[in-house]
Amino acid sequence: MPNQDQVEIRILAQEHYAESMELSAFAFQYELSEEERRHREALHHMQEQWGAYVEGKLAAKLTILDFQCYMQGHSLAMGGIASVATWPEYRRGGLVTKLLVQALCSMKDKGQTLSFLYPFQYGFYRKFGWEMCAEHKQFEIATAQLPKWPHSPGKVVRTDRQWEPLHRIYSEYAVRFNGMLERSEAWWTHRVLPNKKGTAAIYYNEAGEPTGYVLYQVKERVLKVHELIGLTHEAKLGLWRFLADHDSMIERLTWNAPGNEALPFLLDNPRVKQEIVPTFMARIVDVPAFLNKYPFQSGMEGAFLLDIRDEHAPWNQGVWLVAVDEAGRAAVSSPEEAGDLQKVKCSIQTLSALLLGYQRPCFLQEIGRLDAPKEAVDQLERLVPSRPVFITDFF
Repeated sequence: MPNQDQVEIRILAQEHYAESMELSAFAFQYELSEEERRHREALHHMQEQWGAYVEGKLAAKLTILDFQCYMQGHSLAMGGIASVATWPEYRRGGLVTKLLVQALCSMKDKGQTLSFLYPFQYGFYRKFGWEMCAEHKQFEIATAQLPKWPHSPGKVVRTDRQWEPLHRIYSEYAVRFNGMLERSEAWWTHRVLPNKKGTAAIYYNEAGEPTGYVLYQVKERVLKVHELIGLTHEAKLGLWRFLADHDSMIERLTWNAPGNEALPFLLDNPRVKQEIVPTFMARIVDVPAFLNKYPFQSGMEGAFLLDIRDEHAPWNQGVWLVAVDEAGRAAVSSPEEAGDLQKVKCSIQTLSALLLGYQRPCFLQEIGRLDAPKEAVDQLERLVPSRPVFITDFF
């Protein structure tokens, strides 16, 4: 265990990026090709790397990716925590704790009121305020079970995998979910398309408008759907018909879909293999700043006291007065006079799951995670919009 007096937490200078990549490759057991290395280097401008140095040597590190994500139909600054790694001789010495606390401070300073990460262990990150917030439905469909729906009135056209046509469709779809990234050109070019290899195809309706796309790869008689996005039911049917026409090449199809995907209901034989898989965790970094930007349900008014427990972000700790107007805008302040307002008490983990829309207030109260009178819970049910959570990216 390192002597804590010898530990220094600082931003990695660019000349240390190669050492950081080496640590990631060791910890996550992969080797980067030259092309993969170039793609990663091209994204350095949208990230901040922090290192824990022991006696001048890099011992542990993490990356904060600068993202915008969709939340209740609006774009919000989000810090994506990634590449958390420690050399084995320095593990279990509290270095990651120091890095995560520093990351919270850094994200707050940059106005990133929300953070996502994909955990190696959910229990570990729960200790620092992150909470499970997303899942996908993993389908495995045998060739004989693929839908043979009639041809749609539009057409499917394979493309040369240029990002712009896909982006226009993706953006209109992504806003329907909480958590989806607002993808930049750099993210499409250096992360999405290089990682999701294979073929791209776009569905055009009768008017020639692009209303859906699929990114997929066929390998060893398995068709892996990376992304299947339909803005309309017609587009989804057309894309599925296109995929079903690969039946002579494949034995099965796999797809990680949103948790609310109703595909089995549309199939002649709905008994396809499906599994709910937990994915990302989320954390509100700055409670008052997040609430001031959070779009509550319009047409409703309400006010309540929010009593938050947050061990690792002391600026969140305490009681906040939250007043929501008819437009769904919240004003957050420290209460001087509480009056007869109802108080809602919870941890930062519970608040994150609630406002992300992953769990509803009534359920959180039922399981003992939300301490509030029934009237306050009913008010939260009205004020917090119901919108599914889904994140199709990985970082």
